[in-house]
Amino acid sequence: MSRPRVLIVITLAEVGGAQTYVAQLLPALARHFDVAVAASGSGPLRDAAEAAGVRFLPLRYLRRSLNPFRDLLALLELIRLLRRERPDILHANSSKAGVLGRFAAAAAGVPIRIFTVHGWAFAAYSGLASWAYLWADRLAGRCTTVTICVAEHERSRGVRARTCRSGRTVVIRNAVDVAAAPRARLDGGTPRLVTVGRLQAPKDFATLMRAFAALPSDSFEALIVGDGPQRPVVEAEVERLGLGRTVRLVGERRDVPELLAGSDVFVLSSASEGLPLSVEEAMAAGLPVVASAVGGVPEVVVEGETGFLVPPGDVDRLAVALGRLLADPPLRRRMGSSGRARAEALFNLADFRRAHVELYRRELAGRG
Repeated sequence: MSRPRVLIVITLAEVGGAQTYVAQLLPALARHFDVAVAASGSGPLRDAAEAAGVRFLPLRYLRRSLNPFRDLLALLELIRLLRRERPDILHANSSKAGVLGRFAAAAAGVPIRIFTVHGWAFAAYSGLASWAYLWADRLAGRCTTVTICVAEHERSRGVRARTCRSGRTVVIRNAVDVAAAPRARLDGGTPRLVTVGRLQAPKDFATLMRAFAALPSDSFEALIVGDGPQRPVVEAEVERLGLGRTVRLVGERRDVPELLAGSDVFVLSSASEGLPLSVEEAMAAGLPVVASAVGGVPEVVVEGETGFLVPPGDVDRLAVALGRLLADPPLRRRMGSSGRARAEALFNLADFRRAHVELYRRELAGRG
């Protein structure tokens, strides 16, 4: 008997939270379903598909930026792909693939259309792009079987904005392999601050650099892990603020768990988030977290217990929170230990995988 066919579509195969989410699902899905992954470009997700024994289908036209002509070509490409593959389930991830994938699946007659919200695009962008994504998600929501949100905050935001329906929306938090995460040592020396993320909005590196500049220059060193189109802007800000001897941009790395384990404090400055995997990975490593209180972050970072939450864009509050942890090693260790315990309780990878498999099976059973 043939297994149900699942096609997972995501905009790009590059490094990112949505890509990690898909990569973590693949080993479990491949045991129960005939799975393929479609994305543009190359990167770790393509390697993860190969490791899980899953077919990778390269897309030519799908890109992150809005471009009406190219987006139309991407839509037509997806319709052709879906008619050829004939999946029982289309599972779309990331903003652009989420919209175009659901429209294409409806046009191609795919019976089950699932969309995972890693952060609503209308909240992450501003101006015309925000308006376009809001109405696109509202329209795509009408042809969506189930919406998965990674945090309760995102579910509530989507219901309020009418981009998802309360009765057809579930929350499945992101997860990490806590047991396999190397533990941070927090054993003295110059404290190292670390942040992980794509150098692009909604990450707010301007606020982070100004907060770094407000700290005594000899009290810390910092690593910025990640790459993106705003790298030249971040590098210029580092130079302008005289942080060149303190802050290092190390680009995209595949040894992020080891870099976290060699650090003392994790920091995330952002204007908008869903539920960032980088925060979960830092907590799994036993690091205290200082983060912007946006999206689902307050659902996992407990103020004063596992770290500090600060208003987005608030340089002074961010610098004060970082300064407290830099000056107090016992506090770092206490918060890091509490964060690790909370990660063990909340971010169970087996439960995360099981929830998706069960969701797929319920939807398949409901359609015979």
